[in-house]
Amino acid sequence: MAAAVNADGAARSIAEAVARRSYGKLVALLAMRTRDVAAAEDALADAFAAALADWPERGCPANPEAWLMTVARRRAIDGARHRRVGDEVTNQLTILADEIDEREAGALPDRRLALLFACTHPALEAAIRTPLMLQVVLGLEAKTIASAFLMSPAAMSKRLVRAKNKIRAAGIPFSVPGREELPDRLAAVLEAVYAAYAEGWTDPLGRDTERRDLTGEALFLAHLLVELLPEEPETLGLLALMLYAQARCDSRRDAAGDYVPLSAQDPATWNASMLDAADALLRRASAFNAIGRFQLEAALQSAHVHRCRTHRSNWDEIVQLYDALFAIAASPVVAVNRALALAERDGPQAALDALEPYADDPRLADYQPYWAARADLLARVGATAEALGAYDLAIGLERDPSVRRFLQRKRIELSSARGWIGTS
Repeated sequence: MAAAVNADGAARSIAEAVARRSYGKLVALLAMRTRDVAAAEDALADAFAAALADWPERGCPANPEAWLMTVARRRAIDGARHRRVGDEVTNQLTILADEIDEREAGALPDRRLALLFACTHPALEAAIRTPLMLQVVLGLEAKTIASAFLMSPAAMSKRLVRAKNKIRAAGIPFSVPGREELPDRLAAVLEAVYAAYAEGWTDPLGRDTERRDLTGEALFLAHLLVELLPEEPETLGLLALMLYAQARCDSRRDAAGDYVPLSAQDPATWNASMLDAADALLRRASAFNAIGRFQLEAALQSAHVHRCRTHRSNWDEIVQLYDALFAIAASPVVAVNRALALAERDGPQAALDALEPYADDPRLADYQPYWAARADLLARVGATAEALGAYDLAIGLERDPSVRRFLQRKRIELSSARGWIGTS
């Protein structure tokens, strides 16, 4: 009895680990073959159920992902036959057969970049392409995607469901576009890769299983994009932006695991070779004289690096870069970051004035950086009660324990300095 329980527990642990690591990738590969995202998810769910029944008795396979893919593929084929949709079934089965490379039997090729571009079909609304990529290709949950797009999880879930229903009803194919089509489909892919990187960036210690490998995957995809489209300045800008951030990744926590803001980091601890690579990419991008969002964001990171290394103020340059970024990619997130730069150049009141138009913007209601920024600015102008309230909201919204502790310390310092008595 004990042995059976142990075997069942081991099988369940392996299945859960595979689900965390490969669920999105497996669904994407199935969807590419079946042209039906919902059916792919159903087939994979059946495969996981089969694994929990089979593995405790027969032992876990050497390649769990390949086992699950094989079972899910059979379930998908059986489902298509059962639905009796005529020629479409033949078409789906043909795709299934053609996409499997017999020379790689049992292996799972990394086709994520191709799948990202496949999600940019012109029949899909532009606004849904990136969220669909994040869910179907990169395996993020709807609530995580919603946070990245400043939406409620319910609204994002409904948007994704509508997109999948449209794919099924209209028979939109998950086909890889030709090379000549890639530049026109690039913007949404770049946005998805960066969103994945940013989500992984918020978990520097790799404790969140969903986000653990996202930064590495996103960097890998960004490198592939540069190799694939070396004369697209925005691919160069995206990789430069990510390398500027990644170069100081290890400096965001001290030896005790506490959060260290950029202003307190030691530039000597940053990855110099990574920064040099980012500089070179940004120079290559600027040579095309076709400025874009990711180049401007990379230029902002470069300016911050230069200031911290030289200890020379360059806030006027940074504000100008934010003005240019806001002109081509206006968003509340850009407005918040621009306000913080304004605070350094023109003072905290100027920053608060700049944020006033966004005071009732529902997109910022659950956006933690907005409340953290507002708390700091209010504290600097002496609005202690409002600042403490903003700190409370920022602390409640923060997912990272070390950042939460950092904000709690700042709140305590403000309360103590002002002799304030209020809620903790």
